[in-house]
Amino acid sequence: MERREFVASLVAGGCAGMCVDLTLFPLDTIKTRLQSQQGFYKAGGFRGIYAGVPSAAVGSFPNAAAFFVTYDYTKSLLGAGGALAAPHAAPVTHMLAASLGEIVACLIRVPTEVVKQRTQATPSSTTYQTLLATLREEGVRGLYRGYRSTVLRETLWSRRQGHTLYSWQAAVCGAFAGAVAAFVTTPLDVAKTRIMLAKAGSTAASGNIPLVLYDVWKNRGLTGLFAGSVPRITFISVGGFIFLGAYEKVRRTML
Repeated sequence: MERREFVASLVAGGCAGMCVDLTLFPLDTIKTRLQSQQGFYKAGGFRGIYAGVPSAAVGSFPNAAAFFVTYDYTKSLLGAGGALAAPHAAPVTHMLAASLGEIVACLIRVPTEVVKQRTQATPSSTTYQTLLATLREEGVRGLYRGYRSTVLRETLWSRRQGHTLYSWQAAVCGAFAGAVAAFVTTPLDVAKTRIMLAKAGSTAASGNIPLVLYDVWKNRGLTGLFAGSVPRITFISVGGFIFLGAYEKVRRTML
């Protein structure tokens, strides 16, 4: 990848990510509270709808930039030669690049997500207080609680179309693909939220995804497994429209 393309991917991905996260933040708060173990109203209801926004603001740009830079670099590297350079191998190249992009991005996303969700579920605490409490009780390891479930969730829905699109086409594809994938992966998102919000030392805190999902199913049934699906679908479909459209537009403008 040329330096100019690298910078374009970095800036475009970061700007698009920040735009989505900050604009649609209230939907994310509602989704987190619906999925929390204590229930929507005990987690804050509609109060303090912007609780945790500093964490999202800090992590948004580097997280989005890390994904798209890794994605573009991996795709160009795999397509430079060998078996994966053939046209029929484009979907495989895209899938591998997207998966690696999510693994790298989650190194930044998960710590900010842990702090953000815990603040959303406890609006009486500030983002800074939540961060200090997490580090004091669990150390740095606590900031990576739910890393596996987050990577699994993200890689399942982030595999987009790999060929060049105009910005409006990218936006439409992002919206429709995101909405379907958001609904299908909601149980994984519920598991991620439960794991991140669980008290240290509890069963859910161990990060065992099947066990967490079984517990949700046993106590709340199918409704519990798909809790927060409406705000999640809205966030990801509208967010996909904004994100991919903005990314393509900014990147094309810079190139």
